Amino acid sequence: MAPGRNDCEERRRRFADEARAERPDLALLCLLVAAEADPELDTHGIDTAQIELDRLAGLLPYGLRDGRAWASALAELLGERYGFEGAPADYRRLESSLLHEVLRRRRGLPILLSVVWIEVARRAGAPVYGLALPGHFVVGFGDPSERVLADPFAGGRPLTDQDAELLVTSATGERWEPAALEPARPLEVVLRILNNIRAWAAARPEQMAVALWAVELSLLLPSHPARLRYEHAQLLVRAGEFLRGAEEMEEYARVVEEIEPAAAESVRHSARAARALLN
Repeated sequence: MAPGRNDCEERRRRFADEARAERPDLALLCLLVAAEADPELDTHGIDTAQIELDRLAGLLPYGLRDGRAWASALAELLGERYGFEGAPADYRRLESSLLHEVLRRRRGLPILLSVVWIEVARRAGAPVYGLALPGHFVVGFGDPSERVLADPFAGGRPLTDQDAELLVTSATGERWEPAALEPARPLEVVLRILNNIRAWAAARPEQMAVALWAVELSLLLPSHPARLRYEHAQLLVRAGEFLRGAEEMEEYARVVEEIEPAAAESVRHSARAARALLN
């Protein structure tokens, strides 16, 4: 039997609850995101993916003491032995943003490959964190001030500060300011994954349903950009839900009115246009 509306509602309730937990489970949140794209990914499939992360963690050596040793061990296990890495073509596939598919294919976007590294390393007791460089995502080990960095997209290649700066400059044209960056928190990682999915769907008008659920999950996070509410309203209008879309536009206009009165009036104009489509 195909998953139904009740399954979707339960998934989203679980996602919202986990996002508000004292210590959100990054892997679980990523798998619940993946279940939106792949409704066949049920509780058993989610558990199977978590077990695979446990299994990989169990293959790491014991007694590692410093960040460089952990980085080297992860690169040997995940990069060399299991072949987790990325390629430019992975940016064109939705599967590259879905954790269970990344575990299966051993290919993905930098941020999803980093999630695999983080979750495997964390289970083994490593001092690990994600680092959201502008335009790229990498992992770090040990004290963040020491910046022992590795690039899972490149199979775990070690990164010096100069390497990291080159990555950022190549992707964005901007300078990297190491002191300004802090380890990424789990919910920041999840929001960035959802942003990637929204960007993927925005480039493919036929994938509007994907854009819609990615925005709706983003809105379930405790902290998210207010403008996502307007984006959600626009998607509802595009999907033919003119009344709901207009109502959400009007609500967003009330939120931004004091700060951006001109923008609020423009949104209200869009809401009136959406309501006119009902006639």
